[in-house]
Amino acid sequence: MQKETKNKEKDLDNSLTRYIREFLEYCEIEKNRSLLTIRNYDHYLKRFAHFCASEGVTKPEQIDFELVRRYRLGINRMVDESGKHLKQITQNYHVIAVRAFLKYMMKRDIKTLAPEKLDLAKTPSRMVEFLDDDEIQRLFEATDEEKEEILKFRDNAILQTLFATGLRVSELCSLKKDQINFKRNEFTVRGKGDKLRLIFLSSEANDALQKYLKKRKDNSKFLFIAHKQVGVEKEMESFGQNAAGLTPRSIQRIIKKYALIAGIMKKISPHTLRHSFATDLLQNGADIRSVQSMLGHASITTTQIYTHITNQQLREIHTKFHNKKK
Repeated sequence: MQKETKNKEKDLDNSLTRYIREFLEYCEIEKNRSLLTIRNYDHYLKRFAHFCASEGVTKPEQIDFELVRRYRLGINRMVDESGKHLKQITQNYHVIAVRAFLKYMMKRDIKTLAPEKLDLAKTPSRMVEFLDDDEIQRLFEATDEEKEEILKFRDNAILQTLFATGLRVSELCSLKKDQINFKRNEFTVRGKGDKLRLIFLSSEANDALQKYLKKRKDNSKFLFIAHKQVGVEKEMESFGQNAAGLTPRSIQRIIKKYALIAGIMKKISPHTLRHSFATDLLQNGADIRSVQSMLGHASITTTQIYTHITNQQLREIHTKFHNKKK
């Protein structure tokens, strides 16, 4: 039995695992995928490769529709340590990774299952949590409760910038001071898929950022940094040129802090402000293609999650025709 398992592992390494490794290298070098994407592909495809080995499948040409069906069935029945099943969207990520691998095999003229034969499972519509105008204003005003001036200016600038731009938290954390064109109210970020997009600042966000930067006496290149020793006069000693920017986790804590002060009961995160940005644009008449571009969504389908809460035409029809007495 042990000898048989070793033989399977050897065959796997010589064929399927080798092709998966080459696919990951292809993603890294030729497709220039992010490290996170490659890490996720590696995780999902290792799981697929081990399932294939358990089924006696060690070569791409042995992969067929029935094999993948059984694999998906196994994933659907999988439970974690807490006894919970994998979410449908997570199961779809497994399938997306397999499809990408099969597409790579076809590109290399290696006979295998056609990737287009694999459909993703239908997932429930996403519920989008966003803040209304009153909640946004209360969140901004909550920063006035911060006693340390440098933190008050920084935190207000963070909240104003997130709402004004719709930035992902990772994009916000990586911002450098010299990226911002304050005269033009704009800057460029490199988002998902290594794609560049133009970002616009509101006048409120511009003012908040400039107030914060005027209080800074450090040489750090990052737009937002930690202030471990508050007090402007101490910053030259506390921070040098290599001071790191804030982490996504730090931004998360900052937002939760002011949501609590503002009495906002919703469970909010940096992404809630991104949702609020998109919702605000659409409710005020922006077209969905422009919002897609500003959010940096690769597919319009992703942006369409907002349309069910921002359809102004349906609202007007309801107001015009509902409960009208003849």
